[in-house]
Parts: sequence; structure tokens; C-alpha cells
Amino acid sequence: MCLGFSYIGLIWLIMLFVPNFIWAGNKPQDYDKYVVNENKGLLALERAGQFTVTPVALIFSDFNYKGWNFWVAVLLLSFLCMALYEIFWIRYFKSEKTMKDFYRGILGIPVAGASLPVVAFFLLGIYGGNILMIIGSVILGIGHIGIHLQHRKEVYGPRQKKKLPLRIIFGICKTLGVLIALIVCGLFTFFIAGRNINQLKRHSAYQDGVNEQIYVKLTDQEGYITIAGKKISNPVIISLHGGPGAPTTFIDYCWQDYLTDDYTVISWDERGCGRSYYRNASVDPDNETLTFDSQLADLDALVDYARERFAQEKVIILGHSYGTMLGSRYVIEHPEKVSAYIGVGQCVNERDYFGETYSYEDALAIARERGDDTTELMAAYDRFLADKSIQNLLQLRSLVDPYHPQTVTEDVSTMAALTSPIAGVDDFRWYMIQIGASMGGTRYEKLVEKPLSGYMMDFNALERKDVYQMPVLLLSGSCDWICPVGLVEDYMDVLTAPRKELQLLEGCGHSPQGQLPEAFCQVVKDFLEGIFVAK
Repeated sequence: MCLGFSYIGLIWLIMLFVPNFIWAGNKPQDYDKYVVNENKGLLALERAGQFTVTPVALIFSDFNYKGWNFWVAVLLLSFLCMALYEIFWIRYFKSEKTMKDFYRGILGIPVAGASLPVVAFFLLGIYGGNILMIIGSVILGIGHIGIHLQHRKEVYGPRQKKKLPLRIIFGICKTLGVLIALIVCGLFTFFIAGRNINQLKRHSAYQDGVNEQIYVKLTDQEGYITIAGKKISNPVIISLHGGPGAPTTFIDYCWQDYLTDDYTVISWDERGCGRSYYRNASVDPDNETLTFDSQLADLDALVDYARERFAQEKVIILGHSYGTMLGSRYVIEHPEKVSAYIGVGQCVNERDYFGETYSYEDALAIARERGDDTTELMAAYDRFLADKSIQNLLQLRSLVDPYHPQTVTEDVSTMAALTSPIAGVDDFRWYMIQIGASMGGTRYEKLVEKPLSGYMMDFNALERKDVYQMPVLLLSGSCDWICPVGLVEDYMDVLTAPRKELQLLEGCGHSPQGQLPEAFCQVVKDFLEGIFVAK
């Protein structure tokens, strides 16, 4: 909900008001005698809707053209409604200007002069993600369309009844259509309202700090980052997402907001994925520059950017899943720039998907102990060994997971995504690429998995016996079998650090920050508090 002039809103209002000004001198005969019968309640709703929609259309820049993307289709539908509205008026002004002419439908749309602009402004509200416009147009629609439906009934009289079978069929279709429309409109309204509420809450919470979604030049490419913090002098945490190529910048607020009283948190769409990919797609459409080393170089540039901008000698690195590969390698190579390392769902031994084998073998042992038929489970594992595609990986996990149940089943990240105050079209586009991979699509594997697989498939931190020169926290869900806790415990035993902790969030899986965000952040704060208090 960005305040600012909307030229799209102005155009729509001009298209709305000009025909009405002309109509004032070309009213149908006997129109005034119908006005006296208007329902006062509907009239009040009509006026309330008008007084809401008109200023909102002008004072929010949300409705302006944002470039060619998925939501342009909604804007075009809105414009189509306004174009049909103009055609309606042209047809009326060329007619004999009777009440029946005024209430003729267009393309099967009843009371088109009333319903078309209401639908147009409702769609404009969806396009702009503006709940005030949506609510205003709904109120306007109830009052304005309701009034003119009453007039139309007075003009045309009761409709001739169809035969009973046809009435039943038409009644069922009409009811289903109304229900579907109400459900769709209700869902859009609910999620956009949630988005707007979150936007306002964050604007209020961070008005004295920083709340940005920006692109910054890292090495040879620009990277997309989000920054949130209530005090710019606070220590900086740089959060690295998993995947690889599974950015979570648009939902990380659901847990990071619990840290921002004491820390400034930066999230980054790593090179080759999400908004960073689309920002650079014109020069690198096939991710030819994507390697593990190029991501490390980007991360180093991001760390330097954060240190300089926020006047920090060192930053804190927090990685999740694949982000722990990137984060752990970086902090070992650049101890002079890092004050602490936090590995969430730490990757330990990914050589030839050893973690999947570890989880599979445990599930197989449980299945055999229970006397379960293991034929399907073993076949899925054999298929995975023969072809390590994402589709086969997910199929194997679907059979392994029932033997490793999580006692914490809630996950706030889904609702956080649907009501995200910062989600954009490029987030959605990239998510569709990830979904496509689970259905057998190859674009995700070509863009991300293939360029990084060489490093990933040779990653074995147990062999390296890593030496950290800063405090280390390894934080996992106790039921994490994607990066198995047993391997994380083994890694904790062999790594060296001035201070090291292993913390498990009981009952959580691979993403405890989305399951128990407040408890997760409390563990992080307790760990970091010990570091900064000690200093």
C-alpha cells in the first residue's frame, strides 16, 4: 500500500465520470420516477463505496503499471471492463434513450452500466494488492448494482418462468457460479488484507530502523536482498537460504521479525535463483556463471556491503540446509569478517546423497522391525540410485517420511507466503519452476542443480574436520531426516571452535524456523547474547 499518485486510477475515473456527465443531460424518459423508489440502505452503501473508491484510486501508486508480469492479466481484465463500459454508453447515446435502452445488457452482463465499473475497480484492487480498493468496490457493488437491479426489474417486469427442469439446471449453475465467485473473491480479499496488514505493521515497526527490498551490485551481477532491523547500529545477521536455489526472502519475515529488536537481518536470493536470477536473466539466461565459487564471491561482496553500510567490523552468518554449505565454507575462509556461525539443518555428508541413504536405511530398519512390506520403499530407493532426479528424490522421501514423523506439525511459513508483505511476481515465477521440477520438469535442474552438483556431491564435512575461529551453533529440528541429526551430532564431535553448541528443537523437522519461529529465534538470541555480552 504505497501512497503516491496513480495515473491508472485517474484514467479509470475519467472513463467512469465523463459518460456520467454526458448522461446527466441525456437521462431516459421517466427515470426520475424510479429514483424515488430506491432502497435507502442500498443508497447508503452506494455512497459509501463511491467515497471510498474515488480517493483510493488516486492516492495509491499500487495501481500503476509495474512491468509485464502475471498480474498484468488482471489489469487487462480491468481495462476490458472499462472498455465495455464505454461501449455500453456509446450504444445508449445512439439509442432512443428509453429505460429499456438504459438497462440492456451487454455480452450477457446484466445492468452493464452499473456492474462493469464495479468489477473493473475490484480487479484494479486485486492488481494493486490494495484491500481498501477491494472493500470499497464490494460495498459500491452491493449498493450500486443492487439499486439498478431493482430498477431493471421495475422496467422489464417479472421474467417469464422457464420450465421446471430448466429452472433446476439454471438454478444449480447459477448457485455454483455464485459460490465459486464468492470463494475466489473471498480468498483474494483475505490474502490481500493479510498482506496489507503485514505491510502496515512492518512500516510501523521499522520506521526508525531499516525495512528494504533492494538490488545491490555484488561481483559481476546484482543480487536481491531484504534488510530489516529496528536499529541500524545493531549487529548484522546474513541469512542464507537452502535448496540450492530455493530462496525464502519473501517468507523469512515470519521468523526474522523475532530477531530484529536486537539484530539487523539481511536475506539474499543467491546467484542463479529467485529475483536475483530474473534481475540478470538478460545477460545470463542459462546460469552459465553459476558455480559454488561464484556464490562464495557474491557472499563475500555482500558481507563487505553490510559491514560498510552498517559500520560493523564483523557479521553473523546464518545458513539453512544448502546455505550451511555456503556459510560454513565462507566463515572458515574469512574468519576476520565473521563473529559467529549458525548452521540450521547443517549439511554434513552429501557425497552421492549420503544423507538420503542414511535416512532410507533407518526407515528400512524400522519398516522391517514392524513387519511392513518394504517392496515399494526399496524400489523407490533403487530408482533414485539409478536416476537422482528431483522427482525420484521426492518420491523416495514420501515413502521414508512416515517412518520419521514430526510431533510439531504446524508450519507458519505457508500462511506467511500467502500474506507476505514483500512477495512479488518473480518470487512466484521462480516457485513455479521449483514446482515444475517435482513434476518432471528439467528447467530447475538445468539452471541450478547441474551447475552446483559437482561441489554438492563431493561435500563431506566429516572428512575435513573443520576448524572455526568463531563460536558455532548447530541448530536442528529433532526430527530432521533431510539433514539427519545423527550426522550433525557426528560433525559437532569432529569440528573445532572456541565455543560450540548443538541445540535441537524437539519435534521439528528440517525447517524449525518455520515451525516454531519464536522458540527458534530465542535459541539464536541466547547463543548470540553470550557472545556479545562476553565481549
